[in-house]
Amino acid sequence: MTAGTVALLLVVGVLIAAATALITITLFRQRAAAELARQIAQQTEAQRAQDVQAVIDRVKAVFADLSREALSSNSEQLLRLATERLTALTRESETKLDAKKQLIDEATKQIAARLTELSSAVQTLERDRREAQGALLQKLEQAARVTGELQTTTAQLREALANPQRRGQWGERMAEDVLRLAGFMEGVNYTKQRKTEQGKKPDFTFPLPQGRCVNMDVKFPLANYLKWLDAPDDGTRVQAADAFLKDVRARIREVTTREYIDPQNGTVDCVLVFIPNEQVYAFIHEHDPGLLDEAVQQKVVLCSPLTLYAFLTVLRQAAENAQVEQSSREILALLGAFNKEWSKFAELLDKLGEGLEKVMKQYEELASTRSRKLERQLAQIEAVRTQRQIALPYGEQPSAG
Repeated sequence: MTAGTVALLLVVGVLIAAATALITITLFRQRAAAELARQIAQQTEAQRAQDVQAVIDRVKAVFADLSREALSSNSEQLLRLATERLTALTRESETKLDAKKQLIDEATKQIAARLTELSSAVQTLERDRREAQGALLQKLEQAARVTGELQTTTAQLREALANPQRRGQWGERMAEDVLRLAGFMEGVNYTKQRKTEQGKKPDFTFPLPQGRCVNMDVKFPLANYLKWLDAPDDGTRVQAADAFLKDVRARIREVTTREYIDPQNGTVDCVLVFIPNEQVYAFIHEHDPGLLDEAVQQKVVLCSPLTLYAFLTVLRQAAENAQVEQSSREILALLGAFNKEWSKFAELLDKLGEGLEKVMKQYEELASTRSRKLERQLAQIEAVRTQRQIALPYGEQPSAG
């Protein structure tokens, strides 16, 4: 008997008991009093509870037996399936583990080789880093030392530039450095402090072709520029800048009145004013760009070290070109004189050739015609002497002819 059948019978029994109880109650309702109905109800309720409890206990027992049977049967089957599945999974896992182990071993070898390379690279980088750090420390120490020396030199230079005479000497020194860099030699490419016709002494004079020259002045006002550098606030800086630009304009006017420009006495129509610092030249160009044009209009050319070098290079090239041109003219003049003398020589040579030709004709005539005629006359004379038996002077023999 299956568990479903037992459960159905229990349910049917319960239903039958309930129906019986209901019938009993209906039959006794009409006759029983309230006490009887209460007693019967109590008995029916107790009986029904007992029946229901019995059915429940039976169902529990049946389900327990069925569960034990099913559990026993299913446990064996599940154990067998689990064992088979576990065996298959174990073999599969072992296969996968072997493959993964090989991959891991290969990856480990690659990682080990890569780590070896990285270790070597790290060691190389560390060695290079230490060397670079050492070199950097040396450079920093050298830079610190040079900075300290530069600060000291700057302080000394600032003190020197505060003196107008020393400023002039510094400007001359800077100009001479540029001249040496351009390959100029004193006494050959330039002269210093050469007195002009009016008695003035420009700092430098550069000779030009055709006996001309250009003068250069190197004294430049820098006092207010130094004040601009040391100004503690913007207002003071503006005042110092304005004063410096005024000094520059005044210097330009002063140079134009010194008779450094004198075309009648061989100078060109301009004069050079040397600014011994590129920053000063840039300051003028930045704060007053029109000042350079104003100077040019007054025939004054402001030169920084770089622009002076460029000017000197052009000047030297022009002088060399002029020398080449002068040499070419001299060579052409010599060639002209040579051509003239060659023409005279050719003319006299032609005359000499004509004279020699006449002499040769006369010589040929003497050696041929005249000589034969004279020989015939001598032969006749000799024949006459022989016929008459005239003796020759003592010791002489008749000629072979």
